[in-house]
Amino acid sequence: MKTITFTIVGMHCASCAVRNEESLKKVNGVANASVNFGTHSATVEFDEAVVAEKTLHDAVIKNGYKVFTEEMTRTHKEAAKKELALARKRALWAIFLSLPPVALAMTGFAFPFGIAGYNTSIWIQAVLGSFVVLVLGREFHAGMIRQARMKAANMDTLISVGTLAAVGYSVWSLIVREMHLYFETGAVITALILLGRYFEAKSRGQASEAIEKLLQLGAKTARRIKVRNSNIEIRNNIEAQISNVQNEEYEDVPIETVQVGDLLLVKPGEKIPTDGKVVKGESSVDESMLTGESMPAGKKVGDEVFGATINVNGALYIEATKVGQETALAQIVKMVAEAQVKKAPIQKLADKISGIFVPIVLGIAILTAVGWYLATGDIAQSIIPAVAVLVIACPCSLGLATPTAIMVGTGLGAKRGILIKNGEALEKGKKIDVVMFDKTGTLTEGKPRVTDIVTCDGAAEDDVLRLAASIEKLSEHPLASAVFRAGEEKNIPLQEVHDFENLAGRGVTGRIGGDAVVVGSARLMQERQISTSVCERALEALEKEAKTAIAVAKNDVVIGVIGIADTLKTDALEAVKKLRTLGIETYMITGDNKRTAGAIASRVGIEKVFAEVLPQDKAEQVKSLQREGLKVAFVGDGINDAPALVQADLGIAVGTGTDIAIEAGNIVLVKGHPLKVVEALTLARLTFKTIRQNMFWAFFYNVVALPLAAFGLLNPMIAAGAMAFSSVSVVGNSLRMKRRRE
Repeated sequence: MKTITFTIVGMHCASCAVRNEESLKKVNGVANASVNFGTHSATVEFDEAVVAEKTLHDAVIKNGYKVFTEEMTRTHKEAAKKELALARKRALWAIFLSLPPVALAMTGFAFPFGIAGYNTSIWIQAVLGSFVVLVLGREFHAGMIRQARMKAANMDTLISVGTLAAVGYSVWSLIVREMHLYFETGAVITALILLGRYFEAKSRGQASEAIEKLLQLGAKTARRIKVRNSNIEIRNNIEAQISNVQNEEYEDVPIETVQVGDLLLVKPGEKIPTDGKVVKGESSVDESMLTGESMPAGKKVGDEVFGATINVNGALYIEATKVGQETALAQIVKMVAEAQVKKAPIQKLADKISGIFVPIVLGIAILTAVGWYLATGDIAQSIIPAVAVLVIACPCSLGLATPTAIMVGTGLGAKRGILIKNGEALEKGKKIDVVMFDKTGTLTEGKPRVTDIVTCDGAAEDDVLRLAASIEKLSEHPLASAVFRAGEEKNIPLQEVHDFENLAGRGVTGRIGGDAVVVGSARLMQERQISTSVCERALEALEKEAKTAIAVAKNDVVIGVIGIADTLKTDALEAVKKLRTLGIETYMITGDNKRTAGAIASRVGIEKVFAEVLPQDKAEQVKSLQREGLKVAFVGDGINDAPALVQADLGIAVGTGTDIAIEAGNIVLVKGHPLKVVEALTLARLTFKTIRQNMFWAFFYNVVALPLAAFGLLNPMIAAGAMAFSSVSVVGNSLRMKRRRE
């Protein structure tokens, strides 16, 4: 199966989207198709062996629309800008030319001369009114004809029939000299709807500007180092290559030409061209566009950097590791774009209603005309309410209610380092009862750190750490790495180690400067008959806190104990508190023992803990809560979390985790701060609240407006203005989210 997305040009209402979606689904070989009126795009999953892409395009083209493929997107965007400018010009001309007919009709002004037996006032109304309806409003009539050929109807049908009825009846009145003229009605309806469509298109562009802004963040060029040797040699001896580079050996190249393995120089204040690894230099990097954090992140040799972030204060030499569509920025853009074209379940209801809406309105208009004629016997009095019914109906507001809110919501999330994969995730996020956190890497840093150094027998703290770090440097155990890092952070000079021995699962031994050093568990000390009585209290206290205690002995005497633990993320406690204020319960699940799990949970205020859970059983724990009728969000970062992320009603993957976990999540947190979980769920609630407001307004408007128009309580010109306002107000309400969150 293959999935493609392409742009559809020429859709003017939700009915257009529904028709195109149905046409695509009827094509043999199509597994699923979704057409989004908000983004004017179609996403189709199909079997390449059965159907070609061109066949899918043809299914849309046959409906009277244009198709732009991904390769044509840039050209289309330029064309869309010109089309928007043209729409503005057309709307302004329509308003300008509608003013004279309106003024003459309302005042009853008559010139002292006439033409062919009619006053010049009537000719001005007829010519200008007809020009606005037939020429400036020709897109409505062309759309109506296309739909009629396919035995279908859409918004264009309603507008075209309504305005042509007004002008046609006026022409007939002139011929039979009845003088019931409604040229100004047709002109004003056309002008207001053209203006409404212009504002709607402009607003829709603002709603989808998140992707545009993300695309603009990327660097356009890179400063690549000209190296006379091959890339393999660069990787083998990067330091030597850098030290030999002269100023004239840099070249500015287009970002598209950068390849994996290229060596790049980024000076202070410049954008990092692509994802890579620092091979020389230290600096701070502003990653706010990626993570939403205002504080720059420190970068040193070996650290990862990301394209489009800004190097703040030091020169960095970077080896490119990902380029083009593989970079973090490209993946974010792809994810946001996919989220904006995927439909939330609530939108499918709106689409169904929009699909039958136009035929129903046509039926109401016919019944209105017949009813008024039977009641009054006056054709003029029967036509005007029918025209009002046709032009006041607004399926567009129904079609725009959900996608515009989702476009704004996903865009806001992307700005804050919250990547929402689809509209369904936002809808589910609003209903969550329970958030279940995996412990390691989600609530905690996922990296053991030295938390305590307790000295014994009069030893100095630095001496204890110096001996431990010197010998642990030679071990590959994660706890050893934590001790070595602690020594590095305190700039403790390390010593040479002789006779090093790694005792699996217990510790390490060796000789440093003539002293016999043993670093390891209490069990190892007992095996070596080294007494731990001088530090017994320290060992017990650390174990009670669920920390790993490592004893350090010098010449068979324990001189200190080092406590190591996986430290909590700084915002974990605040995140749990805020979830509680939202009325959401929190659980923690981990494979760790009950003592360690309980200690961590109590520090963040989580009362409900699942400990000693095997990876394959995490999803079962989620199921057990779901069987109680609870909606569960699972937050995880590891490969073993993937089944639970999929099983949960809402999977929230930590972006610092594995690719598999990220793929399984509905929402991805770029930096993985627990507070971002709160922000994601709050954004989901805000987005869904906006969708409900939009849907209520769209339904309320149509339910109230149609009877008013049918009973002759609304002038067609007022009806046209109300219809245009209905669509614009829905889009405007979605855009309000930006102001509330920024």
